[in-house]
Amino acid sequence: MRTVRYSRGGAESYGFVVRGEVVDRVTLGMSAPTVQALIADGEMPAADALESADRIPWSAVELLPPLAPGKILCAGVNFPTHRAETGQKPERPEYPVIFTRFADSVVADGDELRKPTFTDVFDYEGELAVVIGRRAWQVSERDALSHVFGYSCFNDGTVRDWQRHSQQWTPGKNFYRSGAFGPSLVTADEVPSLATARLQTRVNGEVRQEALIGEMLFSAAELIAYISQFTPLNPGDVIAAGTPGGVGMFMEPRGTVSDGDVVEVEIDGVGLLSNTVRDA
Repeated sequence: MRTVRYSRGGAESYGFVVRGEVVDRVTLGMSAPTVQALIADGEMPAADALESADRIPWSAVELLPPLAPGKILCAGVNFPTHRAETGQKPERPEYPVIFTRFADSVVADGDELRKPTFTDVFDYEGELAVVIGRRAWQVSERDALSHVFGYSCFNDGTVRDWQRHSQQWTPGKNFYRSGAFGPSLVTADEVPSLATARLQTRVNGEVRQEALIGEMLFSAAELIAYISQFTPLNPGDVIAAGTPGGVGMFMEPRGTVSDGDVVEVEIDGVGLLSNTVRDA
């Protein structure tokens, strides 16, 4: 099942994707007022109710990020190819690199990514977003995936020069509306073969990044288990699971993005996230 959050007629709502159209939650009599509440309550509509309900054309809604998460935690250099291009040993380290993003640093599918005018090293990072469905506090790797509600696509847009101001990455990873999340939230049962799903990032149609999710050095289960040791993961929290090699900063010549460039992040079975870069 695919859930989308959107604005329509100036009012925010959410609904479910059925054959390229949207069934609004009010039409279905859903009591959960937000996607986070929907996830926490575990209240999902029946398939026959979705099929028979009135639908809204896709063109009539303005997409928002699939949810407004309480926490966005990101895994850094979690693919061997990305570690290699940054000059690090491609082998798996002892612990994952974890940093945070703020909810207002990401936009929805189709929205504009804002590139600060004072930088020429604005970069893309295509990633898998793992959305928590059930509170995870100090869980084991074996049980971790039972706490997942679903998946989405993520672009961990980065202002590289600000990322390198110090050893802390927070400034470069949190410029307002610099990243993207969406287009929909796909329940975990819809992606049974996650490890063999292909992640691909394209800039103006050119493939820049390509890898299988199973190539991550720390799997989604391992990331949940590790993160949940120090902070509770609650329904609707998001883990951006890391990017493969091929980011613009390390290309020759440099391939960072600028005004007018279109960045697409696509993951098999999960979706296609597309955004145009605009000078802020």
